[in-house]
Amino acid sequence: MEIIDLSHTITPGMPVYPGTEPPIMTPACTLDNDGFIERKLIFYSHTGTHIDAPAHILPHAPTLDRMPADRFIGPGSVIDLTAVKESEIDISYLEPHENLFKTSDFILFHTGWSQFWGRGKYFRDYPVLSEEAALWIDTFGLKGVGVDMISVDEADATTFSIHNILLERSIIIENLTHLEKLPKTGFIFSCFPLKFENADGSPVRAVAII
Repeated sequence: MEIIDLSHTITPGMPVYPGTEPPIMTPACTLDNDGFIERKLIFYSHTGTHIDAPAHILPHAPTLDRMPADRFIGPGSVIDLTAVKESEIDISYLEPHENLFKTSDFILFHTGWSQFWGRGKYFRDYPVLSEEAALWIDTFGLKGVGVDMISVDEADATTFSIHNILLERSIIIENLTHLEKLPKTGFIFSCFPLKFENADGSPVRAVAII
């Protein structure tokens, strides 16, 4: 068995969604003063590699803490979209992989954008799904859709149309990394969130188990 880590490390200076405050990590207890180490962590629920719950966008929709644990693990597949040069990922890029959508719980889109993590380019010009493509994906009832980008919508989006479509039936995992290390299929994807009350989202330690 091989486990591949698909998560970015949470650090005080890490990239965050535009307008979001970066994490704050301060010592709370020390070995010298208390005999043990403990840190105080302050960060938004959509920091780093994280899950968007349906409640993140949709009114009266489920939060992560109200979902069964098996929603966050299952067979996964990767679709290589590194050749996409347009601003939109059209349905024509996805239809040749229809069988993967039928046989997977999680589909991960490898655009290669994680290579820009820590640089200004990470927040702009990345390709996003067209509404037609998102509606087509929604018909398969996936547990989740994952991307190696800051968002499934453009960073300056105001209507969040792709979020609205995908979150009707799936969760969304954003800011994945190392997708190039995965086989096309034949692995288990795991993205268990923190279980806190009314969780609209949560950082995760996303991994692939091969």
